[in-house]
Amino acid sequence: MLDRKTTLEQPRIRPATARDLDAVNAVYNHYVVHSTTTYQTEPETREARQAWFDSHGAKHPVTVAEVDGEILGWGSLSPFHPRAAYHRTVEDSIYVRHDARRRGIGRALLTDLIDRAIKLGHHTIIAGIDSEQAGSIALHARFGFVEVARLREVGFKFDRWLDVVYMQRMLAE
Repeated sequence: MLDRKTTLEQPRIRPATARDLDAVNAVYNHYVVHSTTTYQTEPETREARQAWFDSHGAKHPVTVAEVDGEILGWGSLSPFHPRAAYHRTVEDSIYVRHDARRRGIGRALLTDLIDRAIKLGHHTIIAGIDSEQAGSIALHARFGFVEVARLREVGFKFDRWLDVVYMQRMLAE
């Protein structure tokens, strides 16, 4: 576990490989169990994580943030919707290991995902964020995402109803 006072060197963002999936899953499953960051309620299995990874490809990358060989976060661009006309719209996901938050990992991952999305010819990025996740909302706002919708009480976790904020960043003019 990282000491809160420890400053991290700039993370190296690189494409994820199958060897990274246990670390990716460990980061994610912490939030499944302890947070409204994801509306998934049961931890992701290794097999399901592999299938998720396999469903991504060149147009929908998965990346990891690494410091000193240790994965401290991951990001992905996923199809926003399966219908063909949505093919240039992606949804981003960013998860930072719970003990490495507020160290620039999320910022580095989002910067990289935006750059990749532009180079891949995507037109816009959508972020679906639980309304209680002020840090994630603020991070996306700093990168030019604007709130375009708020869906009230669409999730139910930890015995309470949850709202989703949809934010969007246009990549092309």
